[in-house]
Amino acid sequence: MRLLLRLSAAIDRANDRVGAAIQWLVLLMVLVGAFNALARYATRYTGISLSSNAYFDLQWYMFSLIFLLGAAYGLNKDVHVRVDVLYSRLSVRGRAWIDLAGSVLFLLPFCAMMLWVSWPFVRNSWAVLEGSPDPGGLPRYPIKTLILVSFFLLFLQGVSQTIKQIERIRTGHAPGVGQP
Repeated sequence: MRLLLRLSAAIDRANDRVGAAIQWLVLLMVLVGAFNALARYATRYTGISLSSNAYFDLQWYMFSLIFLLGAAYGLNKDVHVRVDVLYSRLSVRGRAWIDLAGSVLFLLPFCAMMLWVSWPFVRNSWAVLEGSPDPGGLPRYPIKTLILVSFFLLFLQGVSQTIKQIERIRTGHAPGVGQP
């Protein structure tokens, strides 16, 4: 079990690093969005176009990165949406059983299915080097690749959560808590 807990900790660290990078991406996305808005107004008054479809695509791509890559980080930090009707009233082991069942029955199969069905979509995008339908837009195939990356990271985080829930069920507390 010790080896699995080390694997879980490594997955958590990797997703923490991704989450730290995403935080900076939020700031960058806001700056690009502000530039897009200002450039649109400046174009109206000056007649000189400062805006570009590439900037709009870039803003949407950053939003996509934040959303897609943030899923595993959110799961790791336990900030995802949860319907908490009975959950908070349960013991540590009871909550662990619910989380374990959710991971094994829903999260991991869903991630595996999304990897399976997304692969042809991403492969085809790379095969034609898909670009934006808008003139001057950015290529689409790199951002579509992030679909696979994000579900792979979410799958790994699901494995980590599963390991931690098994440890909670086995010991009655979170891994690393209350141990000498």
